[in-house]
Parts: sequence; C-alpha cells; structure tokens
Amino acid sequence: MAFSATGSALRALKSEGRITTPENKICNFLQPFRLIQLQPRNYSSLQCRSNSKNSISSIVNAQAITVEQAAPQVTSKTEAAVVIVTGASRGIGKAISLALGKAGCKVLVNYARSSKEAEEVCKEIEACGGQALSFGGDVSKEADVEAMIKTAVDAWGTVDVLINNAGITRDGLLMRMTTKQWQEVIDLNLTGVYLCTQAAAKIMMKKKKGKIINIASVVGLVGNFGQANYSAAKAGVIGLTKTVAKEYASRNINVNAVAPGFIASDMTAKLGDDIEKKILGQVPLGRYGQPEEVAGLVEFLAINPAANYMTGQVLTIDGGMVM
Repeated sequence: MAFSATGSALRALKSEGRITTPENKICNFLQPFRLIQLQPRNYSSLQCRSNSKNSISSIVNAQAITVEQAAPQVTSKTEAAVVIVTGASRGIGKAISLALGKAGCKVLVNYARSSKEAEEVCKEIEACGGQALSFGGDVSKEADVEAMIKTAVDAWGTVDVLINNAGITRDGLLMRMTTKQWQEVIDLNLTGVYLCTQAAAKIMMKKKKGKIINIASVVGLVGNFGQANYSAAKAGVIGLTKTVAKEYASRNINVNAVAPGFIASDMTAKLGDDIEKKILGQVPLGRYGQPEEVAGLVEFLAINPAANYMTGQVLTIDGGMVM
C-alpha cells in the first residue's frame, strides 16, 4: 500500500486545532541513441584535377550512406520483465501494477490483507493480455519476503524489477506517540524495503541486471507535523536508496526513489471544500496528483531504456511542493 501525504496533513491540521471535519498516460520517452563516429579519411593522395570536387563529394556521400546504414533501430522496451510490486492492491501500488502489466510485464501483486482487491488487479492485467499473480504476505517479515521472491522465480524464472511500495501510517504528535506506533511504521516502511531489496538483489546480481524503485515521500525530504515515525522511515528509504545504488552499480542494478506529494485517494474524495483548499494551498499546481501519474514515472524508471543511466536519484512528483 502506498500513501499520499493528504491524510497525514489532515490529521496534522486537526492536531493543531485549526480545523474540524465532518465525518489514476504514461509518457513515452525518446530512447537514447548511439553516436556513430565517422572514420577519418586520408585525402593526401588526391590529385588536383578538374574532377577533384566530384571525387571528394562521392567520398562524403559514401560516408553519409554508411552512417545511415549503421544507425541502430530504436530498441523496444524490455519484453516480459518480471516485476514485483509490494502493497499493490490499491492506490499508487495498484496503478503501478496496472501500468506495468499493460506494458507487457509479468507482475506479482503483493498485498497484506486486501486479497479480493489484489485478485481484481490481476484480472484487469490479464484482461489486457498480461500475466499476473497475487501473493499475500507481510514484507516486514523475512520469511514472507523470501516466500514472495520464490513465488515469482518459480512462476517466471527470475525477478527483473522490484517496486517497494508497501507502507502504513500511525500518525500522532511525538510527545504522545507510543513505541508501538513508531515501530510498526519503521518495520514496514523501512525494514520491509531493506528485506525486499536484499532478497531481490540476490537474483539480480547473478545476471548482473535489475531495477529497484522505492516509493518514498516528500515527507522524507521536508518532514511533516505529527509524522515523526513516517518521516523518519521515508528519509531512511531515501538514504537506503542512495547507498544501495552505490553498492550495486557495478552489478548493473539501478536503484532510484520516487517521492510523491499529495496524491488523490478515497480519503481526499471525502474532504470538505475548506479542508481541500488548505491542502491544495501548499501545491503550486493547485491540484492533487493522480496515482497514474506516479505510475507513469515508475514505469519509465522500471522498463524504459532511457532510464538505464539513472541511479541513486530521488524524483519528486508533487505539483511543485518541494523545489
């Protein structure tokens, strides 16, 4: 499960006593091209005669033809990449799973409790001609993570892409936060990313190829009132992303993070006008982001060859909140 900061912002505003409440395309990016170096020609033996211009012109034309013939065709996206998406039964995780499934990937849809929703995501992917399977497991538990990786490998032979998206919130002021509230968030939002990354990287290292995308949050960059645990976990994910990117770069494994801001959800749809105005007042673009917009960015990082030279980066997608 992935989270926007919307619910947290709402709870924060309540905590301050400032408000009371009643009770998802994807951009196709140009792929990188290879420069063809023209081989130097030795013109010293050319005689100065009336047709010398024509001779040189013929040589240049021949080189131009050679370059045109040598230019590689634009390659297509990775075919049938095997992808694991944690917390994929709804919200951003669901949008990511659908985007990658419709792009031709084989997707393992992980969920903790929402089995019905996860099955619906799989059916939607299959209806578009893709392959998908669901897996119920708590990614904060090492045994569940190992079983999840094994399920993907048994079904499809490998793991090409890991999307660490699962997360929870347990908001409250630090002075009132219990150790249980702190630990639950750290265990799933940070330790879960560590466990999944370590397990998937073992598969990727053997073939010296892989992509890992961690869903962080702008809260991990700037903090948020009433979210000491969540902010700490997401800041940890950002630090982990950069360190893992450095450690696995020599094995051709790209590791990046995406940090969403306020993303539309079932909760935002129920907010009153006054509350929504306060929230969107923090967003220069003046609107919520859509899960599909986050999914488009993740799809680019996961399977577009144009992202092969990117690693250790944190990409915010927040309507301009952090700039």
